[in-house]
Amino acid sequence: MSTHASEARRDALNVLYRKLNWRLLPLLFICYVFAYLDRINVGFAKAQMQSDLGLSDAAYGAGAGIFFLGYVLFELPSNLMLPRVGARKTFSRILVLWGITSAGMLLVRDVPTFYAMRFLLGVFEAGFAPGMIYYLACWYGPTRMARAIATVFIAGPIGGIVGGPLSAWLIFAMAGVGGLAGWQWMFLIEGVPCVFLGILTFFILANRPSEARWLNAEEKALLEAEVGTSTGQVHSFRAVLRDPKTYILASAYFCIIFAIYALSFWLPAVLKAQGVNDTMQLGWYAGIPYVAAAIGMYLIGRRSDRLGERRYHCAVPAGLGALLLLSFPFAEGHLMLALALLTGATAVMFMAYTVFWTMPSEHIKGDAAAGGIAFINTIGLSGGFWGPAVIGWAKTATGNMNLGIVAVGCAALCAALIVISNKQLSAKQPALQMSAG
Repeated sequence: MSTHASEARRDALNVLYRKLNWRLLPLLFICYVFAYLDRINVGFAKAQMQSDLGLSDAAYGAGAGIFFLGYVLFELPSNLMLPRVGARKTFSRILVLWGITSAGMLLVRDVPTFYAMRFLLGVFEAGFAPGMIYYLACWYGPTRMARAIATVFIAGPIGGIVGGPLSAWLIFAMAGVGGLAGWQWMFLIEGVPCVFLGILTFFILANRPSEARWLNAEEKALLEAEVGTSTGQVHSFRAVLRDPKTYILASAYFCIIFAIYALSFWLPAVLKAQGVNDTMQLGWYAGIPYVAAAIGMYLIGRRSDRLGERRYHCAVPAGLGALLLLSFPFAEGHLMLALALLTGATAVMFMAYTVFWTMPSEHIKGDAAAGGIAFINTIGLSGGFWGPAVIGWAKTATGNMNLGIVAVGCAALCAALIVISNKQLSAKQPALQMSAG
């Protein structure tokens, strides 16, 4: 290809991806803001719910994490069906059902119903995050994938930034209105928008480039060539189950998720233990780590794409997160130091999370990649149960959360070691191509 033709193609791709970015990413971003918010808002309801329902710290930790058990059980079937059903119907179904369930958290009356509703929330949200990764891989080539993932998944930290003050304000301001507690209003108000997003998604989302009415034939051909899923040997879904990289990736992801959700669910409680007792102040402080995480995700995504390197961009942040969390017991009683450590740890673990998801999408291609990515996520996401639960058990057994936070730091260290020690996760490795059969 001549230099002139190459430059013309690059310019055409830049114009095309600007168009894609505006058509796809804002909607996915908003949906994931609510996904993350509806997962972690239970952390802000913790104090009132414990008082009203008589939850112990261990029961809260298990209930917060049981979301992931429902998610794990139903994720793989959801994503195996995604290429057949289509992303439009799949995402719409997920959004509507989890919105209804999240709003239904206001009906919780005791420990069993708390567990049941959290479990159902996981069941109905199952497959959303890996489904979005598969969906993005259908539209974005390897040189743009990390930035696309970062743009959408930065919604997690944004959910924390917005969700902290918003949830705290709702709990404080709505307490007693209509005979409902503040935490009940919080779940209702933060759950209902997901139902409307699900309806919107059904009508405006295109399943894949070939179905996008807003792309012309030339743009569709250019996009198909850029995504480049047509090379390599084609395997069935069974191939992913035999590939050692699948289990390496799943193990690393388990450790990353273990750390992220332990921090997310317990962040308000950890800050409160350091002396922050005002509800609104707690909400604002809890938003600070997510500001740092949002900035970090944006920067690491751009840098990883620019250099074409994934392994170190995932492992180094996870290693830094381990160092910060293992240092946390020394911050006992020092609010600003504790907040700084939590902010740094949250930021770097989200950075590791962002780059991590470029690796499965680069190693597994084709329609059954939805199932392959979901299989990795299914194994790894169980860490979302164990992370919060470990801190809850440590708090119940010892009276403080330091031992649990150290355990979280050890999980982050394991993530770093798993990724850095496996050179086969290099982005230069050939992708495993899979068919849906």
